[in-house]
Amino acid sequence: MAGSAAHPDMLARRQDQARRMRMVATGMLVAMAALFFVARHYLPVHPAWGYALAFAEAAMVGGLADWFAVTALFRHPLGIPIPHTAIIPQKKDRIADTMAEFLRTNFLTPQVVARRMRSMNIAHAIGKFLAEPKAGDESRISSGAAALFADVLESLDQEKLGGQVRTGLSHQLEKLEISPLLGQMLQTAIADRRHLPLIDSIIRWAGLVLEDNEELVRSMIHDRANALLRWTGLDEKVANSVLDGLYKLLAEVLVDPDHPLRAKVEEGLDKLARDLVEDAELRGKVEGFKNELLANPALANWWLGVWERIRAGLIRMARNPDTSLSGQLGGSLKDLGARLRDDAALQAQVNRFARRTAVGLSSRHGGQIVQLVSETVKGWDASTVSGRIEGAVGRDLQFIRINGTLVGGLVGVTIHAVDSLL
Repeated sequence: MAGSAAHPDMLARRQDQARRMRMVATGMLVAMAALFFVARHYLPVHPAWGYALAFAEAAMVGGLADWFAVTALFRHPLGIPIPHTAIIPQKKDRIADTMAEFLRTNFLTPQVVARRMRSMNIAHAIGKFLAEPKAGDESRISSGAAALFADVLESLDQEKLGGQVRTGLSHQLEKLEISPLLGQMLQTAIADRRHLPLIDSIIRWAGLVLEDNEELVRSMIHDRANALLRWTGLDEKVANSVLDGLYKLLAEVLVDPDHPLRAKVEEGLDKLARDLVEDAELRGKVEGFKNELLANPALANWWLGVWERIRAGLIRMARNPDTSLSGQLGGSLKDLGARLRDDAALQAQVNRFARRTAVGLSSRHGGQIVQLVSETVKGWDASTVSGRIEGAVGRDLQFIRINGTLVGGLVGVTIHAVDSLL
């Protein structure tokens, strides 16, 4: 689990860096104290020691003041409960609410999300990743994001997530009237002559069905023939004639694009397309069948199986993108990526969909997200909050102590120099 292990390692590394810088800052303070006593001892020897003494004295004051300020953020200095110290642990809940409100106001408003998404070409980035999965340094970012995506998919409850996705799709399908959509699709297919391969496939399928059920046809003719036909064996000839005629008819329809039966089929398809759009009774029947299908428990069970296969496939692709992007699937994904990368019109459509989706999510679920942030921080104990914040910025805070020591020393030297000149 590379993605899950990266965060603890990074946190430990930052804590080590902060610890080293704390030792450096404390070491400088100790060095200034040592310099103070040495300069004080040799002060009668030469006036230059006065500058060293002033530098050390002011540096200790500046270093101690900044040590107190930095320490007071996270804990009581020397364990003494001085008022207005240990600020972060004591104000943990207020910090959580402030963080949540800052996130809500500056990041999760629909206007901010829309403005930010408008400046991003998500479709181009996805297309470039699919078409060029190993493009330079971006591969490390992509692999990290893929590992995080796989971790999220594995951590989510399979049945609950599949049920939520199914419920969301069902609600959208319930709102969508599919009859006019099917009719328009069929009309477009007929206008573009894309229905012809479908008719050819149906004819071939009918021939295979007839071939597999020849004995059934012969048996039906034999059972319906009278005794005379059976006694003379004419029923067998009738059956052969019927089968030969059907095979011949299917072959003629298949090879002749102007066959009358094919024209009848096309006429029926054209009428079906119009009725799907215009016939209220047929539209009602189609919608009723759709709703019955959506309410069928068998469909729910089938969808959960499909979703689990999709989820498992996404996890495999995220865990091993090099293998997943090979073969026929990889070729299809690369072709799709090339189109996304190079087709400006397609990019505009995908980016518009992504922008609307993100804006909708921020509008509907922004409050829940910031509430999750607030409740999570409030649920941490005081030491956890202090440790995480100090681990994130502690190294820079120790530079404040170092700078305070050096600046204090320089100010002390300056004051001593001005005092000596006057």
